[in-house]
Order: sequence, then C-alpha cells, then structure tokens
Amino acid sequence: MPDGRGRKEGPERRIYVEAMTKYRWMYRLGFTPWERYGAAGGAQLGVLLDREAAGRPNGPGRALDVGCGRGQFTPELARRGWEAVGVDIVPEAIEAARRKGPAGITYVVGDVTDLDPAGLGTFDLFLDIGCFQGLDTGQRAAEGRGVTALATPGATLLLLAFGPSRYQRLVEGVARAEVEAAFPGWELLEVEDADTAGLGWPMNRTSPKWYRFRRAAG
Repeated sequence: MPDGRGRKEGPERRIYVEAMTKYRWMYRLGFTPWERYGAAGGAQLGVLLDREAAGRPNGPGRALDVGCGRGQFTPELARRGWEAVGVDIVPEAIEAARRKGPAGITYVVGDVTDLDPAGLGTFDLFLDIGCFQGLDTGQRAAEGRGVTALATPGATLLLLAFGPSRYQRLVEGVARAEVEAAFPGWELLEVEDADTAGLGWPMNRTSPKWYRFRRAAG
C-alpha cells in the first residue's frame, strides 16, 4: 500500500503532515495511552480476540490492526491464527514493529483516513485500539469509509475508545453516537466496559468502552 505522502497535495498534505508530526512527538515524549492500555487490559483483549477466532467455522481469516503503532497488539491476532496486517502513519513506529516481529506479520506505513483497498486487500476482522478517538469528525468518517471498503461481508470490528471526560485535553474521548455515526452499514452488536484496573489517572476516569460491530452481509 502506498503511504500517501507522494500523492497528497494542498490541505490533504498539510493534514497528513500534521497528524504524523503529532504522533511522532507523542512517541518521543512517551505519552502513548493506547500502549498503556495494552499493559492493563491485555487479558480482556485476549478474551475478545479468542471469541472472534472461535466464532468462525472456517477459521480465522485476515485481520487489520488500524493504527497499529509499534505493533503491541498485532501479534495477538497472529497468535490466534489470523493473517495479521498492521497499518500506521508513523514510519518510526512501523520500523519498530517490524524489528520486534514476530515473522509473518505485515506492517505498512499508511494513513488510516485514506486506506487503499487495492494495496491491502480485504479483511474479516478489524482492530482499532485508541486510533479512532484521536481523529477529528471528518477523519473518523474517512476511517469508517476506508474500513468499510476493505471489509468482507460479515466482517467484524473491535474498537476501543475512551469516553468524553473532564480530562479531554489529556486523553481524547469519543461518545457512542460518534462511533456509530462513523460506521454506517455496520451493526453495533455490543458495547462493553473496558477494564480500567491498573490504568492509572486520568485514563481510569474516562469510561473506556469496547465496541463490537458487524458489517452487513448483503
């Protein structure tokens, strides 16, 4: 998949550069709340992924980790038999994910608001841990369109997002209605409280939720 840097012009180019710069600084400063959740909520994530793998009579298919960062969660997909692909806008994060491994996982530098079906193929499962909530309304809609374009009939989406809170400037949150609005044509199957034990302040005050969607089969 092309990373989008060569074909973007004008406002799109500016938005792309701003997003990449923002997340580069977050990595450099060590402020990566999506990674902190992984240390605290790994057991719950494992249960959710086990359920997805077990619920497919033909076995796991292809899975995309949207905004995969340094590949903290992508290997969990591969361990459960998925053909795992991770995509992220920050080249340094993708390089770190590739170094960490394991072998057999594909990591791609790409813009989650401009996913390219021709470059990535289609997927049966999407995982988004903390990426969606960091986007503005237009970018969230763009991610939704891209995910939909890459989704096989009956595909599922697992999305973790922190909720709106008084700490919005520190941890960006998103309301349920905003999540649903970004994925028309998907059925919201479940909303589950995310485990906040061990998260620490302020993330343990943001009511994080797991959203599980299914793409319409028709």
